[in-house]
Amino acid sequence: MTFLACRIYKQENENGDKVVFHRLEQVALESLCDGEVVVRVHYSGVNYKDALAATGKGAILKKFPLNGGIDFTGIVESSTDERYKKGQAVLVNGCGLGEVHDGGLSEYARVPADWIIPIPDGLTMKECMILGTAGFTAGLAIHRMLVNGQTPDKGPIVITGASGGVGSNAISMLTGLGYQTIAVSGRREFFEYLSSLGADKVCSVEELNLSNRPLDKGIFGGAVDSVGGNLLSQILAHTNLWGNVASIGLADTHEYNSTVFPMILRGVSLLGVSSTNCPMALRTEIWHRLGADLKPQHLDKILTEEVKLKDVSAVFEELLNRKRYGRTIVNCL
Repeated sequence: MTFLACRIYKQENENGDKVVFHRLEQVALESLCDGEVVVRVHYSGVNYKDALAATGKGAILKKFPLNGGIDFTGIVESSTDERYKKGQAVLVNGCGLGEVHDGGLSEYARVPADWIIPIPDGLTMKECMILGTAGFTAGLAIHRMLVNGQTPDKGPIVITGASGGVGSNAISMLTGLGYQTIAVSGRREFFEYLSSLGADKVCSVEELNLSNRPLDKGIFGGAVDSVGGNLLSQILAHTNLWGNVASIGLADTHEYNSTVFPMILRGVSLLGVSSTNCPMALRTEIWHRLGADLKPQHLDKILTEEVKLKDVSAVFEELLNRKRYGRTIVNCL
């Protein structure tokens, strides 16, 4: 049996340089990485990480060739593990999928049984991929903030890189939990979209009027930050007593310069969020919360396009060129 997949290669070009590229091609089941469960993929998502991997703009893959796609939902086709039966609806995200193991941008996937999560109550397979790794990351960030004592009375939560998948989901989740949110984006064409998700305020970084002092007036209860760099340092300096700042990305840079003042004088916590290697017990808990109290109120608005697997290449370039917002999902049927 062969089927369509987005296969990523690393080969030497005529100049002797190693180049990474992808192509849509027919793949045999036998060529996939090992696993106890074969899944007929229904939906996958296009995350920024997927675009970096498929175009070679980021060193995401640890082995080649490999099918791209860091998440998917689908129906179990076969299983040698008694926990999963043919016809069962399941999802996989993270765990090395699309990095060291053949991913979800494919009509079929074969994965270890320990990576699988049955579709949670309150979610359909399609909704799971509207959330996808982006929604899972937002949910994980908010979960960590709540466990660490975040409450609405501490002040509004600022969401940077707000028009992306993580930011869009975070706004809708936090709004549903009763938090005030400040959506920060450099793309004014998406301000109306962010307001429609429930953001109480939408603005640019400049309009936040942040200082570069190591500690300044408290403005925010916390943050979900996907930018890093100087902006993260400034947000920490303006976070109120016992607030939490979740770091989930590096859209600006992986570096940031700060002081310990927000931590030792205001009890501010900087929380790291890693979706790839999240322990399975916590991963399962987050997915169940995503079908319940953390389920975004505006999934229909967060989904901006559904494309066929054969058309996914154009999405990679548009995502890298900042022409997309919200979530794009891939129909693999």
